[in-house]
Amino acid sequence: MCQHMIPCPSADATDREAARILATFQEQGWSLLCNGVIVFSDTGELLPDGTTIAPHRGPAVHALAA
Repeated sequence: MCQHMIPCPSADATDREAARILATFQEQGWSLLCNGVIVFSDTGELLPDGTTIAPHRGPAVHALAA
């Protein structure tokens, strides 16, 4: 899906939120990322396959696995 020279993280990667924003709708509280993930202002996510990720606050999950 991503056409960038350095590809964005895939939708199933732990750092999927690092993908570039393609479109943002701040008044509605969501943004579409290059990898097809929709991120919401409350930190919830909707993955391209329909999987939902509950809102999460605090350190990124990949930062905790040290």
